[in-house]
Amino acid sequence: MSLPCLPVFHVPVVVHTPVHSAVGAVLSYACALQLAPGTLVRVPLGAREMLGVVWDGLATPPDGVALRPIAAVLDGIAPLDGHWRRLVAFAARYYQRNLGEIALAALPPQLRDLQPEQLSRRLRRPAPSDAVVQAAAPRVALTVEQEAARAQIANQAGPFLLFGSTGSGKTEVYLRCVQEMLAADPSAQALVMVPEINLTPQLEERFTARFGVASVVALHSGMTNPQRLKGWLAAHSGQARIVLGTRMAVFASIPQLRLIVVDEEHDPSYKQQEGARYSARDLAIWRGREQGAKVILGSATPSLESWYASRPATTDDPGGRYLRLHMPSRIGAGALPRLRVVNMNHQPRRTVFSAPLLAALQERVERGEQCMILLNRRGYAPVLHCADCDWKSDCPHCSAHQVFHKADRTLRCHHCGFTVRVPWACPGCGSPDIAPMGRGTEQLEEQLTALLAGVHRPDGSPVRVARIDADTTRAKGALEAQLAQVHAGEIDVLVGTQMIAKGHDFRRITLVAAVQPDGALFSSDFRAPERLFCLLMQAGGRAGRDAQYIQTQGSRSEMWLQTFHPEHPIVAALRQHDYTAFAQQQLQERRDAAMPPFAFQALVRADARTQEVAQGFLSAASEAAHALGLPGLGDHVTLYPPVPLAIQRVANVERAQMLLESDSRPALQHFLAAWQPVLLALRSQPAHKGLVRWLVDVDPLAI
Repeated sequence: MSLPCLPVFHVPVVVHTPVHSAVGAVLSYACALQLAPGTLVRVPLGAREMLGVVWDGLATPPDGVALRPIAAVLDGIAPLDGHWRRLVAFAARYYQRNLGEIALAALPPQLRDLQPEQLSRRLRRPAPSDAVVQAAAPRVALTVEQEAARAQIANQAGPFLLFGSTGSGKTEVYLRCVQEMLAADPSAQALVMVPEINLTPQLEERFTARFGVASVVALHSGMTNPQRLKGWLAAHSGQARIVLGTRMAVFASIPQLRLIVVDEEHDPSYKQQEGARYSARDLAIWRGREQGAKVILGSATPSLESWYASRPATTDDPGGRYLRLHMPSRIGAGALPRLRVVNMNHQPRRTVFSAPLLAALQERVERGEQCMILLNRRGYAPVLHCADCDWKSDCPHCSAHQVFHKADRTLRCHHCGFTVRVPWACPGCGSPDIAPMGRGTEQLEEQLTALLAGVHRPDGSPVRVARIDADTTRAKGALEAQLAQVHAGEIDVLVGTQMIAKGHDFRRITLVAAVQPDGALFSSDFRAPERLFCLLMQAGGRAGRDAQYIQTQGSRSEMWLQTFHPEHPIVAALRQHDYTAFAQQQLQERRDAAMPPFAFQALVRADARTQEVAQGFLSAASEAAHALGLPGLGDHVTLYPPVPLAIQRVANVERAQMLLESDSRPALQHFLAAWQPVLLALRSQPAHKGLVRWLVDVDPLAI
């Protein structure tokens, strides 16, 4: 237990001060000890006591101000090293956030609340004794493509883009690279990231089977606070050799980090959408370079930014900074699924499942195979509608509809969470004739169950239809239980959203169908075609992953696509499984339009009580930037007028945004840094009294 410090040394400490407040993130405190940078301490701030991190540099307290003493030192934990502090400092600078916000959010929540005495008791608990990595012998030999990729990673510096088709065995390459790295260095550690929590159980199972339970820890927001603290301490102390996690794991303290793997690197879930809007994938690249760790980005459908960054050198182009490794073949000589396109213009009106698709589903189920239906919209229907007065189930607090959930007879807003019971009659005119419009996964599950009611499995038992989405997996352990049923063959037809379309290794699924993908074909968002293509390619990749099973069944895996636009270029690229052609076409369009990765963007967003206040703040910020002649403005940085967001109001807060574009990343960063104090000053002006918050989003994924 540490005693309070007596005032002798001036110590700079990073604390989590309010975002955009006038209080700096690095404050000066007094202590009788000369504490090393990275030391965790408890310090008073106002009437509260909170966790802080001793930072680099010398404290320079204001003249005549008596410094408050540090309350306690958490000396049971080794100081956070310079690599971690530099990562946090870079993230704060690049993403225009408060240093303390990044630093303290990167630490386990329970660590922020524990007193030194409580922490000491926690640290006295015995650690597992089998912490030495004992790698089990690999179960399968590497293919020629896997071996070539492994050798390149072993002999080159990277970063690497592992471009492997779905089912090509990228995970085995990760396992071998981790195994070789750990064997070569007895203290080395690895970080393996996946985009979503639901992908961590199967990854953790494979890594613990290979390296042992004591060597592997997970870090993600689905864990309890004690679990997160235990995993973080194991990584920080070096006891855990392998850290698995979602985007938050990029900030884990891993002192001996030598290898970083970012699986499904294209996934937008790596971009934080609340608070500090960092990209874990991009920070992984920066951290690997700064800490001397190799970085592997893996995907069957890489982001266009990573694809462009891995372009080969030509006579006119020095090439990208990543090394692209290609694994086009599936394990076991399995074929990629054949695309079957159904032109819905030729189907009866309001058809949900075309007759050919239904026949194909029935055939697969009767042979004992599994099918997957993709619809990226949960609930029973997006809206309830009255045909008499045109009433719709709008959310009273948002510019959005309340979604109809039939299972519990509720209308639920997926933006603010406001929930009401379904009315018995139209609230507008009293008509009892209110009906659902559109479809969600809940409705698809119900309709499929009815349409396939007469279909039986090979053993004579009736077909079993199940649904996996955010509604069915709320309870702890629900997702794992449902996935176990799928893997065990207890589910014949699986209906779900994008959470089942990527990363999962379903061995018996031979047919995947996307029933309503057209909504994203003509979106105003320039990234929509990329997201849709990736989603459909990834979903199709769940089919036919076990070549031996397909051969035994005597069938071929299929991806069915029901669309009103069968001639769309995305459909043509999907038909050929040709990501390369799709990427080239999209990059050419982006180049012609000066869009990322050929330009750099940031958004400034304002939330206020009224739309006038939100846009007024942004307009004033733009005018101040021009009046002050901030660096780069006009030459390299363009400011566009403020506009409302697509969903303008959420939880009674109006939202507006303003886009910045630049042909130079350094110029954009220089401008944003100079603009920050201007934005802070505007925030306190009486004209912007109704402003709730403002934020800067660097490298936004949605505009």
